[in-house]
Amino acid sequence: MPEPTKKEENEVLAPAPAPPPEEPNKEKEAGTAPVKEPNKEKEAGTAPAKEPNKQKEAGTAPAKEPNKEKEAGTSPGKDEEDASPPGGLPPEWSIGESPVGEEQDKQNANSQLSILFVEKPQGGTVKVGENITFIAKVKAEDLLRKPTVKWFKGKWMDLASKAGKHLQLKETFERHSRVYTFEMQIIKAKENYAGNYRCEVTYKDKFDSCSFDLEVLESTGTTPNIDIRSAFKRSGEGQDDAGELDFSGLLKRREVKPQEEQPEVDVWELLKNAKPSEYEKIAFQYGITDLRGMLRRLKRMRRVEKKSAAFARILDPAYQVDKGGRVRFVVELADPKLEVKWYKNGQEIRPSTKYIFEHKGCERIMFINNCVLTDDSEYYVTAGDEKCSTELFVREPPVMVTKQLEDTKAYCGERVELECEVSEDDANVKWFKNGEEIIPGPKSRYHIRVEGKKHILIIDGATKADSAEYSVMTTGGQSSAKLSVDLKPLKILTPLTDQTVNLGKEICLKCEVSENITGKWTKNGLPVQETDHVKIVHKGRIHKLVIANALVEDEGDYVFTPDDYSVTLPAKVHVVDPPKINLDGLDADNTVTVIAGNKLRLEIPISGEPPPKALWSRADKAIMEGSGRIRSENYPDSTTLVIDIAEKDDSGVYHINLKNEAGEAHASIKIKVVDIPDPPVAPNVTDVGDDWCIMTWDPPLYDGGSPILGYFIERKKKQSSRWMRLNFDLCKETIFEPKKMIEGVAYEVRIFAVNAVGISKPSMPSKPFVPLAVTSPPTLLTVDSVTDTTVTMKWRPPDQIGAAGLDGYVLEYCFEGTDDWIPANTELIEKTKFTITGLPTDSRIYVRVKAVNAAGASEPKYYSQPILVKEIIEAPKIRIPRHLKQTYIRRVGEAINLVIPFQGKPRPELIWTKDGAPIDKNQINIRNSETDTIVFIRKAERSHSGKYDLQVKVEKFVETASIDIRVIDRPGPPQLVKIEDVWGENVALSWTPPRDDGNTAITGYTIQKADKKSMEWFTVIEHYHRTSATITELVIGNEYYFRVFAENMCGLSEDATMTKESAVIAKDGKIYKNPVYEDFDFTEAPMFTQPLVNTYAVAGYNATLNCSVRGNPKPKITWMKNKVVIKDDPRYRMFSNQGVCTLEIRKPSPYDGGTYCCKAVNDLGTVEIECKLEVKVVAQ
Repeated sequence: MPEPTKKEENEVLAPAPAPPPEEPNKEKEAGTAPVKEPNKEKEAGTAPAKEPNKQKEAGTAPAKEPNKEKEAGTSPGKDEEDASPPGGLPPEWSIGESPVGEEQDKQNANSQLSILFVEKPQGGTVKVGENITFIAKVKAEDLLRKPTVKWFKGKWMDLASKAGKHLQLKETFERHSRVYTFEMQIIKAKENYAGNYRCEVTYKDKFDSCSFDLEVLESTGTTPNIDIRSAFKRSGEGQDDAGELDFSGLLKRREVKPQEEQPEVDVWELLKNAKPSEYEKIAFQYGITDLRGMLRRLKRMRRVEKKSAAFARILDPAYQVDKGGRVRFVVELADPKLEVKWYKNGQEIRPSTKYIFEHKGCERIMFINNCVLTDDSEYYVTAGDEKCSTELFVREPPVMVTKQLEDTKAYCGERVELECEVSEDDANVKWFKNGEEIIPGPKSRYHIRVEGKKHILIIDGATKADSAEYSVMTTGGQSSAKLSVDLKPLKILTPLTDQTVNLGKEICLKCEVSENITGKWTKNGLPVQETDHVKIVHKGRIHKLVIANALVEDEGDYVFTPDDYSVTLPAKVHVVDPPKINLDGLDADNTVTVIAGNKLRLEIPISGEPPPKALWSRADKAIMEGSGRIRSENYPDSTTLVIDIAEKDDSGVYHINLKNEAGEAHASIKIKVVDIPDPPVAPNVTDVGDDWCIMTWDPPLYDGGSPILGYFIERKKKQSSRWMRLNFDLCKETIFEPKKMIEGVAYEVRIFAVNAVGISKPSMPSKPFVPLAVTSPPTLLTVDSVTDTTVTMKWRPPDQIGAAGLDGYVLEYCFEGTDDWIPANTELIEKTKFTITGLPTDSRIYVRVKAVNAAGASEPKYYSQPILVKEIIEAPKIRIPRHLKQTYIRRVGEAINLVIPFQGKPRPELIWTKDGAPIDKNQINIRNSETDTIVFIRKAERSHSGKYDLQVKVEKFVETASIDIRVIDRPGPPQLVKIEDVWGENVALSWTPPRDDGNTAITGYTIQKADKKSMEWFTVIEHYHRTSATITELVIGNEYYFRVFAENMCGLSEDATMTKESAVIAKDGKIYKNPVYEDFDFTEAPMFTQPLVNTYAVAGYNATLNCSVRGNPKPKITWMKNKVVIKDDPRYRMFSNQGVCTLEIRKPSPYDGGTYCCKAVNDLGTVEIECKLEVKVVAQ
């Protein structure tokens, strides 16, 4: 239908007038939800595919309003549908429109939100007989399982139950994009498939839906005249058209059934005059399925009846005219001056011979002459700003059958033509076979030819299955006739013949019959199937069975039987074959290898028809069948040579001779008996390292008849019996380097030879060898001293010596400008110092040293620069050890051994003095060397204390140093101990320090008491520093003596000084009164004894802040962050134990950083302390 103009579209999109006030609820009762009127195409059920939401508005009411359907009393059954009628019906019968409602606007707004769809199915157009596919895609990223998708036609009909030859539903899933694709494919579309469709997708609590339209274009030909009830008729269950997408039976009559004539009833008038409660009853009585569509048309017809300011009389709602007739449209204007324009499908109609306009007063008349089917459309007329519309229905007159079909007889394979004539040219005629419609196609044997009024059904190559009753049907009549197809008499023109062929040749069985018919081949009574080996050829009247390469299995009795005939054509095939020997399983030179001691059973396949006789021989000596060690065995399809225990002498050439009545065959086979190789000879160890050696060997004398593939090497310690394999991959050479041995341990090695048969016995072990390694080079080679003719060098031992030990050193030198190294020692040097003598003065030499052991000399250690042979004066320098830089203290009787290093060249002169006087060498031993001097006293005495001076002199250079030595001993006893006072249980003592302090300070005193009766001494006080003390807790009535020991760093004095008098503790002494003390005030204001410390924390790991507080009464602790009290926050935990306060922050983040404060409060005061917390995020 043509698109409306822009002006007309704007008019159409305007809201329609509201329903009459006296019937406000009829819309709901009729079950038709209010919708918008987007354009006329949507009224026709063919909304454009680009507007899916508008299609939904033009279709059925959304599924969310089931209550409105219940109010209308038209709850549809499972087999009913609320879809748009076929596109071939008049618009008045298939289109409905209603005013706009607020509820519908809300639903439409919600329906535009796509929850699950990523691609919605779009409407489309298809011609009759063609295919069309609708695609919906759902994203599965957030879905745990496959969503549920349903396809509907109209509102209620679920298409899952209609899947079949005309409808296919498919679904696929793309793993990479995670998208579900759902397809609905309509195959060979028909006119009644047009209408509104809906796709719904659900997943748990999510729901999404989309509506779309399908427009089916009519095929060439006229549409038969169908009344209103047949357009909306419900198809019965069990009919041939059950299961189609639409339940209407438009143009789909499969069987010609007589119908009783019923009086015509105007359903429109019934609906207009009926109550809403009677709508469903009328629909059921007259077979109306699209009740809602009719009610929408009815509302529009009522709305048209409203009074108009421009029209005194408007167009009738609909006009009907026969094809070729004339129709007259009349409107009456209220004002004759208004300009009138006529439109057809939105396009203005211009005057022509077809369209004639007349003006009669206020009447405006339009005639349409010679009406055709294309004039069946919507028309409207405009006057000023108003318009009125109508619809024209062009009725086609019924087509009658003027010449009936005739019964026909024919033979199979002939061309059959069934002919009839109808009353009109190019009329729509349908052919049926046994009541089923015949649909011709490119691959069908049925063809229909139309020549004006003549219609001919052509059947190419008729078969017995074509025997049936054929009928033709038009809109006004029908005709039928019977077709009988029989077989023609069959003649055998060329029969099959018996054949004898050689094996591998072609077998061709050929026969010819008088008719071009099919047939079946059998072999020995079993059907022959066509394969790559057997080809069955049928060309016209000739039948062939071709076998390209004849086999023994192809021999047998073959029979060809024509289909539908009782005639048989037999033939026998006999296959013969000369003897053959199959040696494909052997090597190119027909050699068979067997291991010595094993059994050989050599089976050679043979062929021949009849089976040939086989004879084995060796060196012109036949090998007979029997029970010997070497024998032969013969079978129909093979011959076998058996050698029970193979020996080396069994090697040789064996011959096979085959013979049968078709010929002879000969072949030779070489038998080779192999064994493991002999063991190699003992290997030789040519070189040895710290943990490695190099060994070589010779190949074995006998390789076992098979080439040597390689060798395995094993080693063991000499004292062990456990051999260890060194290589798991074969060694291809006759040289190997074992590694990872223990230095200094004796080893032996042996060899295994390997060929294709196996591993030989081991060789004899090699001679024992010990891995040894030279040492690393000596270290720290330095010049010790130089004179005019000598150079003294010293060095340190090597870092790594190894199991071979160190025998000594070799010192070599060479003069500057030469490369001749001269050994400085004739024998190995055991020490790490050596003097090179006999050098010319002022010469320059290079020096190196090597370490030598049983494995040889190490790498040399070089002195970095040339050495000038000339003595150098070096000023003296004394290096006093650190412990001698302060007073050196020793006890009496201990040994004194002082080593004082010094420097100076040439050898300096040393002078020792004590307190300014020369040292008595009888009491003190002095030993001097070139680098140090030693002072040694075997048993020190207090007289050895004093100041020792050392003077080192080199020519005019002098260096001095002093050492203080103090020899100490136990002190003497205190001089006098006396009792100063006695009271109660106490005694006051005093004493004077000892005269001899032992050459060191007194560190304390020890006081003891003794009862006069027992005179057993008990220590009262130890390590007492004063010279007076009070002894308490003495026993009343006892008499005590007291003594005092002096103490220094050597210990207590040997003797003690005792009091001359005793102290008596009298019984009637003074009464001791306990002192009176006032109560101590323990109250204290809060005070932090340990402050908070600035802390860094790692994000995600718990952090703690700690401090300690003191106060009485116990203070109340409050934590704050950035001056805000932390309270009831699960991320923080606060502890207080024995004055230690802890704040734990669980898994902090950077937002937890800031200033934290701990506040302590009691009755005596308040104190606060702060710290900063910074939270760092660790980079991943």
